Parts: sequence; structure tokens; C-alpha cells
Amino acid sequence: MSNWRRSATNGSTSMAGRDQVDRANARAAARRAEHPTAVAAWHDRRLGRIMITLSTGLDVGIAPGVVQGLEKAKPADLSVIEISPSGLGLHFPKLDADLYLPALLQGIFGSKRWIAAPADRRAAMDRTSSKASASISRSNTKVGRRARKAKIA
Repeated sequence: MSNWRRSATNGSTSMAGRDQVDRANARAAARRAEHPTAVAAWHDRRLGRIMITLSTGLDVGIAPGVVQGLEKAKPADLSVIEISPSGLGLHFPKLDADLYLPALLQGIFGSKRWIAAPADRRAAMDRTSSKASASISRSNTKVGRRARKAKIA
């Protein structure tokens, strides 16, 4: 007997039943009603932003450098943007990156771990923000010394 005859037939237990499909469609419709959906998306080279037109008529611009998966993208990588059929997802085929629109609109630009890493780097940069402080830090590193802590009286 060939393999195709052993595969599931329409309506058998290994396929989703009509009621499961109907429930999934209802959940998708509720999700679309809760959140605005993307109706257009493009990369604006002049602004350096991913621009998204929402179903509400609002245009939103997001800097690619703050979004996980797009942070190292070149403008040519951002030239093609696909919108998912639900309007809740954006796909960048040249980067194989996917973004979830409701998360972007809530200010969630990546995983918790990814979001935390830049904050740590920014905090380290803020500690040595002045040119004099950075110069002293570099010279101490070359000599193998650490800067002394200031004594508070």
C-alpha cells in the first residue's frame, strides 16, 4: 500500500475539526479587534525609520537600531517588508526577522535579555561620559591600574 493512502483523510482525527477552525478564527478576529493592524509598511531612508500605517490611520515610525533583529540592518535589508495576513506581524525577508505589531506599539522591541543588554552598556558609558574621565580610564587600563575611589569625609 502506498504512503498517500495511509495519510489522513478530510475530517479524520488527525486533522483539525471544523469547530477548532471556527474557534481559531474567532480568536483571531478578537485579537484584530483589540489591536490596530498594519495596512502599509516601508523603510523611509530619509528619516531612517520603519514606517507603519495602522488601520486607525496613524503612521508610526520606529528606528531599526532599537529593534531586535533589525539593529544591524542596512537600508537595503529593510527595503522589503511583508505584512502578515492578520496585519499583526511584519516580516523582513532579507533578514529573516519577524516583528509582532502589538508588542512594538507597547514599546517592547525584543526579548527581556536583549532589552536589558543595551541598558547595561549605556550605564557603563554614562559613568565615563567626560573626555577627561575617559582619558584617565584608558591610561589606567594601559598601565594595569584601577582608578582609586574618592574618600568621602
